[in-house]
Amino acid sequence: MTAPALLTVDLNALSHNFHALEAVTGVPVHPVVKADGYGLGAVAVATRLLAEGARAFFVARRAEGEALRAALGPVPTIYVLDGCVGDAAAALREASLRPVLNHYDQLRAWFGSGGGACGLQIDTGMNRLGFRPEAAPEAFDGLDLVMSHLACADAPVEPMNRRQRDAFAAVAARYPAALKSFANSGGCFLGADFAFDAVRPGICLYGGGPEGRPDPRLKPVATLTAEVLQLRDVPAGESVGYSRGFVADRPRRIATCGAGYADGVLRSQSQVGQVWAAGAPRPILGRVSMDVIAVDVTGADVAVGDRIELFGANRLLDDAATAAGTISYELLTSIRPRVDRLYL
Repeated sequence: MTAPALLTVDLNALSHNFHALEAVTGVPVHPVVKADGYGLGAVAVATRLLAEGARAFFVARRAEGEALRAALGPVPTIYVLDGCVGDAAAALREASLRPVLNHYDQLRAWFGSGGGACGLQIDTGMNRLGFRPEAAPEAFDGLDLVMSHLACADAPVEPMNRRQRDAFAAVAARYPAALKSFANSGGCFLGADFAFDAVRPGICLYGGGPEGRPDPRLKPVATLTAEVLQLRDVPAGESVGYSRGFVADRPRRIATCGAGYADGVLRSQSQVGQVWAAGAPRPILGRVSMDVIAVDVTGADVAVGDRIELFGANRLLDDAATAAGTISYELLTSIRPRVDRLYL
């Protein structure tokens, strides 16, 4: 029996997006599957992408890499963006994971324990992780990847994109034997000279647009739905939900639906969010609760047991994120474990 909240993952759409990004960039796509595949299930999405031809994956944490290695076997390369943290070198090596080294302490820890294949991150202006270009080490044995990360790729006209690209090209030339990777999802659409040897998309694989809005070249992958648990008629003047968050100005038909902030429906959608029900967008009324939301279905043909769509093919992910005052990344990664997953 399906739980009231259900996340459906269309693996054929995921495959389409993977190959669309290959076509746009003309280079291999190395998927980012951190945060449990952006909330969709890292093992499921990586298994499909491996079958589609992906040969390298990126995760953030060592534990994510260990789980992926156990599921996928020895074939793909798995890079850990955190690098070699603390005394993790032996565990990384045991799981055949490649740390992306971010500073000299990590470099010393990795090679002090025996070294091996690894990546190197160059900070070209984001000021997050990585070596500054002027402080980057010389080429060394085992280095097979040099990467950087765009700060403003979702804004194509931002001059920083070109500055970062040129800074990366200059420092990457010092590592002729290493694979060069620069572009994230948004970077895949900035032009051929941003692609280098391989790209590292995340959100665009999962249906989010490169500029934070829907892109017709990409298909929706994730659909979050909730079951209608009860219908009720609310007279004018009565309130709905906690703290009288909504007061009916006229008689309303309300559907109480089985998804709330314990499932990943952001509370910021209270009074401003919408869902798709009975062929049209319908507003969320009152406060998002832990387990349910109230949806205005006045005049609509809706029955108990029907499912409303919080995002998916009708209520596109980026549109739903904008309405919630956030980004598609947060909507996906907020989905909680108690939400059932169905893979198509």
